[in-house]
Amino acid sequence: RVIRAALANAGLTAADVDAVEAHGTGTTLGDPIEAQALLATYGQERPDGQPLWLGSVKSNIGHTQSAAGVAGVIKMVMAMREGVLPRTLHVDRPSSHVDWSAGAVELLTEPREWTERAEVPRRAGVSSFGVSGTNAHVIVEQVPVEEPAQAVEPVVPVTAVPWLVSGRSAEALRAQAERLREHVAAATDLDPVDVGWSLLSGRAVHEHRAVVFGREREEFLTGLEALASGSVVEGRLTVLFTGQGSQRIGMGRELYEAFPVFADALDEVCAHIDPWIERSLQSVMFGTDAGLLGQTGYAQPALFAVEVALFRLAESFGVRPEIVGGHSIGELAAAYVAGLWSLEDAAQLVAARGRLMQALPEGGAMLAVQAAEVDVLPLLADVSDRVGVAAVNGPEQIVLSGDRAALEGLEQALRGEGRKVKWLKVSHAFHSPLMDPALDEFRRVARQLTYQDVTLPVVSHLTGQLADTAELKDPEYWVRHIREAVRFHDGLNALTGQGVSTILELGPDAVLTAMAHDTLTEPAAQAGLVSALRKDRAEPDTFLAALAQLHVRGADVDWTPL
Repeated sequence: RVIRAALANAGLTAADVDAVEAHGTGTTLGDPIEAQALLATYGQERPDGQPLWLGSVKSNIGHTQSAAGVAGVIKMVMAMREGVLPRTLHVDRPSSHVDWSAGAVELLTEPREWTERAEVPRRAGVSSFGVSGTNAHVIVEQVPVEEPAQAVEPVVPVTAVPWLVSGRSAEALRAQAERLREHVAAATDLDPVDVGWSLLSGRAVHEHRAVVFGREREEFLTGLEALASGSVVEGRLTVLFTGQGSQRIGMGRELYEAFPVFADALDEVCAHIDPWIERSLQSVMFGTDAGLLGQTGYAQPALFAVEVALFRLAESFGVRPEIVGGHSIGELAAAYVAGLWSLEDAAQLVAARGRLMQALPEGGAMLAVQAAEVDVLPLLADVSDRVGVAAVNGPEQIVLSGDRAALEGLEQALRGEGRKVKWLKVSHAFHSPLMDPALDEFRRVARQLTYQDVTLPVVSHLTGQLADTAELKDPEYWVRHIREAVRFHDGLNALTGQGVSTILELGPDAVLTAMAHDTLTEPAAQAGLVSALRKDRAEPDTFLAALAQLHVRGADVDWTPL
């Protein structure tokens, strides 16, 4: 009954089995009960000329104890590979206690070629009969033989391939790089992907690290000769999301084509935002009309979509920040990935923010000033109802925002003091008194949403400190977020106070990392400023280079998805 059940589970009948490897006390020599079971199961209704061939490894190597079953499986797998049914040694005739005429079963007293039947794989039963009555039965089937694949020319990878090199000391790192360079120089059929995988999977990762990128052999040789390395640093990793002004036509397109994780995440965000805007967000992002993308109603949702997709892509490579933050609209991306809203609610809020700010009358302006906030505030006393500080980006990097006529008067005064000033290309005076007419409607939208406890700490660039969860869950916080200044400089100081040593900027360009250089003046701190994308460089390679910077500094990066 057990054998029949094994056959039924495999969708077979007894006639589908060519041979049986049996191990027990009576299959060939002793007690006939086990042999009779095989005869009754396999020996009936077999086609003419196709007897069941019976063998026993026990006769070859003695009693195998608890290894009987696996010994039989090994024997039959090897027999299938060789196409030969091996003889059972030390047996010249079957047991006389069994009526062999009752079924078409024959003992393998000589080796036989294991002839294949047309379109039918070789099959064997393995039966192990225990002295206690505990029986185990397995059906083994031949694996189809695959045709050898034709040799093809190596394909140049879509993205650059990283080769990870490390050592316990700087000298050990250079020595390994030199050995690898010698190997590459001598190789004639080098596959960069194979080498990259071997370095990743076959070597330990030590604290002195380097990553060499390339697609073809010469690039790797050059990279290994001019190895730029670093060592693991103490500290935490934060992710900062870029604000408005960094948007550009085609941002994310190359990542979309190279990385399915990025594409899926971008599609998902766009699907939630599209019902709230007039045009397909992706068609605007990947279109040709830079002026349309520059409109706040599209720029802010587009930045949110790209930055969330970048975060999911980095997450797929094992990058896990300990703190998140963002500049203006970027802080909404930070709050979302930290778990404050569902994607449905976040998309509604982001779309409303961009739409309401875009609908305000044009005519406002923004002026970047090289000065400390405390030095400029006295100049704003008489125009505080029309002009305000929109951003404090560094110790002497501020942005004023408001009525253009009032700002023109301030410009003259500032130039008279020897201050450098620059007009920003904007359609509205963001983070200024001119935002007031949009606040009531935005407040109404914000109050409709569901707020949850965040799972990651968020640095607030409204207060310049780590945000309290209750603060983030208050809709009024996000209303003030439109109107008041972005305190990026203070937020950066708060991050370093929390032990952050590496900052990964997620956005279309290196904006926040550039501003951070004025605050983080130490070379070691500046080395920890990493940008995922740059507007003038290929996106996939730039993103992978950012991962390499994180890896070299000691952040956990899982390269296996690549």
